[in-house]
Amino acid sequence: MKRIGIIVGIVWGLIFFLATPSWLAAQENHGEVGIYGDYFHFAPGPSANYVGIGGRLGVNASSHVALEGEMNYDFARNFTTTSNNGATTSFARTSVRPLTGLFGPKLQAGTTGPFRAFITGKIGFINFSTETSGVVSGNTVSNAVTGVGGPGTHLAFYPGAGIEGFIGPVGLRLDAGDEIYLNNGTYNNLRVTFGPTIRF
Repeated sequence: MKRIGIIVGIVWGLIFFLATPSWLAAQENHGEVGIYGDYFHFAPGPSANYVGIGGRLGVNASSHVALEGEMNYDFARNFTTTSNNGATTSFARTSVRPLTGLFGPKLQAGTTGPFRAFITGKIGFINFSTETSGVVSGNTVSNAVTGVGGPGTHLAFYPGAGIEGFIGPVGLRLDAGDEIYLNNGTYNNLRVTFGPTIRF
């Protein structure tokens, strides 16, 4: 848990350090920094929906290409049940928690206006940490979710696409894609992120 705190601290430090010049020179367009909420649909075995937070930093290599790195931590699992009275949903801390780090190019169109679309292809890792203490009773996931095989770090790929909208340097970003990881086979998982971003 201390490692997660250090990583989050570094990400926030980078966000503050890189976002400050954007207010001083908002007409510049060298890159963007942002935070986001993360939805991760873990598909192997019995499917599970995880939610978490993350941060990203992108630097423009040209007007249509940016190099981007991001990291997110999914700390809770969403439980949805349906009955004759409708659907109910709740979030609970779970024993399996994915930490993802990805880096790669972002190819963007519409770089001069307030809206732009993009596609991305990133490579990195996904780490599954497990813990049994402090887990909510009745809403737990076993130490080894099918397809994970216990704690460990695996090679991950992320092809995705999204849109951004800006008012000045401040905007909102939505993207979705397939977070693929390798662990004695290939596992495909839907991933969606949404959050504020700042151009600098």
